[in-house]
Amino acid sequence: MGVIQEKGVGAVKKMFIDDIESIELLLAHALPEGIANLAISVLVFVGMFFVDWKLALLSLCSLPLGILSMISMYKIGMKEMSNYYTAAQKMNNTIVEYINGMEVVKVFNRDGESYRRFETDVKSYRDFTLAWFKACWPWMALYNSILPCVAMLVLPLGGYLVVQGWSTLTDLALVLCMSFGVGAPLLRAVGFMSTMPQINYKIDSLEQMLSAPPLQHSDQPFLGTEHTVNFENVSFAYKDSEVIHNISLTVPEGSLTGLVGESGSGKSTLAKLLVHFYDVAGGAIKIGGQDIRNMSVEALNNEISYVAQEQFLFNISLLENIRLGKLEATDEEVMAAAEKAQCGTFLARLENGIHTMAGDGGKQLSGGERQRISLARAILKNAPIVVLDEATAFMDPENEEKMNAAIAEVIRGKTVIVIAHRLHSIVNADQICVLDDGNLAAVGTHVELLERCPEYQKLWQAAEGSAQWRVSTAKGGKHT
Repeated sequence: MGVIQEKGVGAVKKMFIDDIESIELLLAHALPEGIANLAISVLVFVGMFFVDWKLALLSLCSLPLGILSMISMYKIGMKEMSNYYTAAQKMNNTIVEYINGMEVVKVFNRDGESYRRFETDVKSYRDFTLAWFKACWPWMALYNSILPCVAMLVLPLGGYLVVQGWSTLTDLALVLCMSFGVGAPLLRAVGFMSTMPQINYKIDSLEQMLSAPPLQHSDQPFLGTEHTVNFENVSFAYKDSEVIHNISLTVPEGSLTGLVGESGSGKSTLAKLLVHFYDVAGGAIKIGGQDIRNMSVEALNNEISYVAQEQFLFNISLLENIRLGKLEATDEEVMAAAEKAQCGTFLARLENGIHTMAGDGGKQLSGGERQRISLARAILKNAPIVVLDEATAFMDPENEEKMNAAIAEVIRGKTVIVIAHRLHSIVNADQICVLDDGNLAAVGTHVELLERCPEYQKLWQAAEGSAQWRVSTAKGGKHT
């Protein structure tokens, strides 16, 4: 899951739609049509040898020159192919981001800046494409001119052979007629070969993604007797950069543990390692004493509910979106989960209620409403371990009480890990873990950390300061 997310939507879309469509060209056209045209050319050349081997040899003279031009084109093209496809993937990612972020761009008047990035990536792709084509075009024109001209030497030198009496005029006429018919199929057959380097590159890219090391897991069910979570000397790196450094941490069963730290400190990464988006580079993560790598993915998923900051809703009814938490749940169970997640208020104002379509990506709902639907999923799933990745990110003052009530339903009686940016929401946690640049700086209660942890003191001062922010209008047009 982590590897796919790192690729970006645009790159994955290009790879699994555009590139696979190109590969279809090879399977549906290049192979059958190319082989057929090549077979026709070979048969005609063989026929020429039966007519007059000397004239047939002359007809083959254009092939080495044409093939040499094609090889030169391939060599030039292959040098720039990697840059070309990198530019294409970057452009696709930028286009997707530009379109998805259009509302934010307009609201904050960032049209110029956002469009410049969009324009830069599109122009970069254009420049790579034109540079690649310009380097290949001369050679392409050369082999397109030479290969069909099978009669290039047959006509002048064949005439000389006839004058000398080494060949007959009728044989020359027949070979010339055959040579005029072989050029077109030969060019079509060779034309498909120009797609081979591109297709090979795309196949290699697909194979690299599909051959990425799979997550380590087994067919074992969950064998633990309880749900204590242990991080034992856990390390992890994105590519070559280590972001989690030898962290050891115990989350007791039935407890509430908060993960805090500045952005980039490793909080979300630690949560994603627990839900097995990635394999740890070192150490182990255990639930009830069982390494998560020693259980099936399905078994692990049954034990954990993961509520991310951004939740995706499918363009199906809200009822079915919630039912994803437990596919065999009845409508009544889904409705009960929605009520516990405090969805009743906004569902009541929808024309079709819980049967309303969510829209693409859940665009029919606000961020807070999508968050409550995701909490309803977690309530319905009823997993013994709950991971909340800033589940109150879209909370506003009007809905704060409802969101807190929904979260209380999710975590009741569970082993809970909360990634929190709002420290006030976890002051009553059983333990708070402070992460600093991928290291575990301290573990303790809110009071203990305020006494002895400088990193936590800094975070708390920032939280207190932001809690006191107010916007007011004073006389004279001043704002405070």
